[in-house]
Amino acid sequence: MKVVLQRSKAATVTVDGKVTGAIDNGYVLLVGITHEDTQEDVDYLAKKIANLRLWEDTDGKMNHSILEHGGAILSVSQFTLYGDAKKGNRPSFTNAARPEVAQPLWQAFNEALRSHGLQVETGIFGAMMDVALTNDGPVTILLESK
Repeated sequence: MKVVLQRSKAATVTVDGKVTGAIDNGYVLLVGITHEDTQEDVDYLAKKIANLRLWEDTDGKMNHSILEHGGAILSVSQFTLYGDAKKGNRPSFTNAARPEVAQPLWQAFNEALRSHGLQVETGIFGAMMDVALTNDGPVTILLESK
């Protein structure tokens, strides 16, 4: 499982002209799921994200988690994180999990984040989405479960 985490001042996801998720402050998560991912991967990354210290303390050091600082999550499924462009000019997406595997794991991931006390907004799985954000910092972290 891969997650691109971007600390954000504001973010929205829109599908067919309708906003499906929006946050004022927190993290935008682009979430990729591969064939071998399990609930263990989901739980590991949800806990990691909830406790990751990416917010500044009074000394300007990243010492506070989103739980301490406050904020919400905007979670967007992103199968293209498992795109492989090593050969040719068109990426292969064979490493991305099929929708019938990926969708339940993405939903379980969002629920795992909520179980840590986080507000989670989402896009729509499998839809063409417009994601807009103001990256704060900018702070962007790539997380992997394996």
